[in-house]
Amino acid sequence: MAPVNFLLNILWLLLGGFWMAVGWYLSGILMFVTIIGIPWGRSCFVIGTLSLWPFGKEVVNRELVTGREDLGTGGLGLLGNIIWFVLAGIWLAIGHVLAAALNFVTIIGIPFGFQHLKLAMLAMAPIGKTVVDKTYN
Repeated sequence: MAPVNFLLNILWLLLGGFWMAVGWYLSGILMFVTIIGIPWGRSCFVIGTLSLWPFGKEVVNRELVTGREDLGTGGLGLLGNIIWFVLAGIWLAIGHVLAAALNFVTIIGIPFGFQHLKLAMLAMAPIGKTVVDKTYN
């Protein structure tokens, strides 16, 4: 990991990343309790970890990584994302948008605000996505 990404990740934890990760983990636990929500719960834990340490990572469509369509990238993934949005996605997205607004008030928080907005978009439809290391060409 680049030293700049490490520094940004440390600052990120202080500027809302830790609390949003807690929100993701709590959502994941609630999904696991329902048994039927286990696939969403797994996604919550992956994105919760991303919420702890987002710089140097990016979210991409899983079909681009694996080279083939699967349950999460097809029609069932769309249905799953709709159910997710109604049950938990909207609330996590609102949390990220509020954290972004608070970060945009400060000059140093602007890059962190943009990161919160990226995570808010992911919170609305996480199924069919995967987290990969960012590559710089």
